[in-house]
Amino acid sequence: MLDIPKQYVFDEQHRPLAVQIPIAIYNQIEEILENFGLSKLMQEVEDDELLSGDDAYSYYQSLKLQNVES
Repeated sequence: MLDIPKQYVFDEQHRPLAVQIPIAIYNQIEEILENFGLSKLMQEVEDDELLSGDDAYSYYQSLKLQNVES
């Protein structure tokens, strides 16, 4: 498990408001969440129809043309 050093921020009534963590740890957490989201998305589309490289390129080109025309 990731050891996260943290500092708590309190208001005048000593109620916790926020937590500060080092930016390096934040970047690690962000990368972990992005990778998790990407893996879930990959699992969801696992059974979808796959395009060949040429078909994917043609489809991409058609999308670019649609965006230029609109």
